[in-house]
Amino acid sequence: MAFFDLTGQTAIVTGAATGIGEAIARRFAQAGARVVVADIDGAGAKAVSDTLPGGLAVAVDITSEESVEALVREVLAATGRLDILVNCAGIGGKAAPIWEQTAEDWHKIVAVNLTSMFYLCKAAIAPMRERKYGRIVNIASIAGKEGNPNMTGYSATKAGVIGFTKSLAKEVATEGITVNAVAPAVVRTKILEQLTPQQIDYMTARIPMRRTGEPEEIAAVVHYLASPDASFVTGQCADASGGRATY
Repeated sequence: MAFFDLTGQTAIVTGAATGIGEAIARRFAQAGARVVVADIDGAGAKAVSDTLPGGLAVAVDITSEESVEALVREVLAATGRLDILVNCAGIGGKAAPIWEQTAEDWHKIVAVNLTSMFYLCKAAIAPMRERKYGRIVNIASIAGKEGNPNMTGYSATKAGVIGFTKSLAKEVATEGITVNAVAPAVVRTKILEQLTPQQIDYMTARIPMRRTGEPEEIAAVVHYLASPDASFVTGQCADASGGRATY
């Protein structure tokens, strides 16, 4: 018996051209899923999808409801089903105290990190409800639980992701659909380029393992939650933080 088998399933992974999203896409493909690599960087998405069996690349602007709806239509037309949605795309935003932030900074990070999840989940849940099966995994952050200084927008949006996940899980609990979140601590991805060395040192120092996580370590947690094996797990926020948060 193969555990966490995804053979025959279709998965959309946003932000999958790089980093955690790419690691998730590759792990899903290894487990037998047909993976849709969805990213605003269409060329980057294609570069990843070309290396995956049956991979499909779709350029998408997750801040646009129309673009998200077109993504889901394209996936259904190409594969006839949608089993898994992983909302991984996100930005770190401007690393600065609130008095140096602008309204534009705030609205941008809310649009990318939080409003996009509303668009994507709403579009994906329709075909999932029809088949009475679905797995949704939203990438949150330890910052959404504890807050990080000079990252008010990021911390607020990731807290919103956790609350959104818990609420949506209850709405679809009898539909065969589970909705969970994963909260990483600092992970070795390109998003670190948006942070100052001082911020990275601050966050790493608070991790009991005293190191950053690797994208593949986060992908392993997501894989379980996206699998049929996690059928009685919903509304949860699973920490992958090297021990930073335990609640």
